[in-house]
Amino acid sequence: MSKVWFITGASKGFGREWTEAALERGDRVAATARRPETLDALVETYGDAVLPLQLDVTDRAADLAAVQRAAEHFGRLDVVVNNAGYGHFGMVEELTEDEFRAQIETNLFGATWVTQAALPILREQGSGHVVQVSSIGGISAFPTVGAYHASKWALEGLSQSLAQEVAGFGIHVTLVEPGGFSTDWSGPSATRSEEIAAYADVREAASKRPTANDPGDPRATRAAILAVVDAEQPPLRVFFGRVPLDIATKDYESRLETWRAWQPVALQAHGGDAAASA
Repeated sequence: MSKVWFITGASKGFGREWTEAALERGDRVAATARRPETLDALVETYGDAVLPLQLDVTDRAADLAAVQRAAEHFGRLDVVVNNAGYGHFGMVEELTEDEFRAQIETNLFGATWVTQAALPILREQGSGHVVQVSSIGGISAFPTVGAYHASKWALEGLSQSLAQEVAGFGIHVTLVEPGGFSTDWSGPSATRSEEIAAYADVREAASKRPTANDPGDPRATRAAILAVVDAEQPPLRVFFGRVPLDIATKDYESRLETWRAWQPVALQAHGGDAAASA
């Protein structure tokens, strides 16, 4: 059976690739973008199979209306992809309140509002799949993108809770965690704080980290995302790209080593018999 998708940020990057992947195989897509004219080529190519919608995901009322319109137009929703987002570059000390709030509003609240809008529809159907576009930056962290990490780590926790809450309704949740890809995430789509000179060396070192090199091919994620949404039991988390597993392995091994080394202090903090047996 063909699927009906709702994809935010469908004008470029992963959103555009996945929209085209779904349409090319005969699925139908409600595709959203801040500037709907960026979706004109999709309409010209795929006609009624695509429903173009103007949407700023930070507008909760607009999110609710867009999801409802998509469901009414196509008669159902099968896959809801929260892809809209961007990266903000700046040391923690460099962040302004407006920059930090804007990052959270888009990457976390936008995904939350769209998810909330879709859940009543998916619950009534007794089926559906919410795909949250996270990042290797949703489970690990690097200098210069603290605000971005904050938004994605929060999305990870929210979505893990969500997965447990909605499993009984036949709804799946997947966090897609890409590494570096040849998109404009760090280019025109990014925003940047005013730099503090004292961090010049940190910034230089950060530019050489593994995620900045050997980027993946966004087109290759087309087959990958279809495999995820077509799976009978899709994963809660899945990496996209070559680099993430190595980063995650080293990061989590380091965490476990530290936690184990400090376990006597943890037991001391517990008090009672646990502290005595430490």
